[in-house]
Amino acid sequence: MIVLHARPSPGFREAVDAILGPGVVVHVDEAAPLDAVAGEITALLHVLTPVTPDFIASAPKLKLIQKLGVGVNTIALDAAREHGVAVCNMPGTNSRAVAEMALSLMMAVLRRTSFFDARTRAGEGWTADPSELDSVGEIGGRTVGLVGFGNSAQLLAPVLAALGAKVAYTARSPRDVPYEFWPLDRLLAECDIVSLHIPLTEETRASIDPFAMKKGAVLVNTARGELVDETKLVEALASGHLRGAGLDVFAEEPLPHGNPLLGLPNTVLAPHIAWLTPETLVRSLTVAHENCRRLVAGDQLLHQVV
Repeated sequence: MIVLHARPSPGFREAVDAILGPGVVVHVDEAAPLDAVAGEITALLHVLTPVTPDFIASAPKLKLIQKLGVGVNTIALDAAREHGVAVCNMPGTNSRAVAEMALSLMMAVLRRTSFFDARTRAGEGWTADPSELDSVGEIGGRTVGLVGFGNSAQLLAPVLAALGAKVAYTARSPRDVPYEFWPLDRLLAECDIVSLHIPLTEETRASIDPFAMKKGAVLVNTARGELVDETKLVEALASGHLRGAGLDVFAEEPLPHGNPLLGLPNTVLAPHIAWLTPETLVRSLTVAHENCRRLVAGDQLLHQVV
């Protein structure tokens, strides 16, 4: 039994049936537990709901956890290894969508899209204090720092450069690319915009201190919320240390009612959908289908992590 644990849109369901076959995949809403089907699952198509050690132990037929995306921090990798369950991800399939979302968040913060959209809808778009326009800006002429230089950052960098930005990046080691390699502390201190493109590990957790960033800078996070100290982020935004933030990910998801980020006028927020486009789904499900085929055939799996 192949199970998709997610809350798929109608288009997502159609794509699953079109690529893997009608009725081949059982859909279980991400808000519902997998207990009822745990005993029969052979392959789990995983999106965001954590795959726990207890679940893995309760699924004796489970042979594959296929992440629809890149980050595997929500999967109990040690438990999977212990029970002989393969874990695979799919690097590159969602990179274009994530790169485009990061760019859109940069622009939305700099141009204060949410602020002016709300005023225009209320019939007040032409009555805002003229000083409000002093706080908009362009990407061109700014220094943009990319934390991590994987697939999404590599797609984003030339677009930023084409818009007139100076692009710097930090990674485990320098690359042969036409952008400057800076250590993280310099990148945070000197960049006007910082965009996060690294996985969540124990090493990277809370590694981004908003108060280490340049005053007046913009933070964009389409990676993982826990990369940033969220309490400090709220303080930096509320105090004006940061100009704004474009956030698709948060320390707790869904973002709880009452989270102070919701009340800040200099944030643009999205519900962890940077990766989620119809185009990405087709690419992702094609990889998942191939890995399910390989699992049955006993062939080497694609992008195996465990």
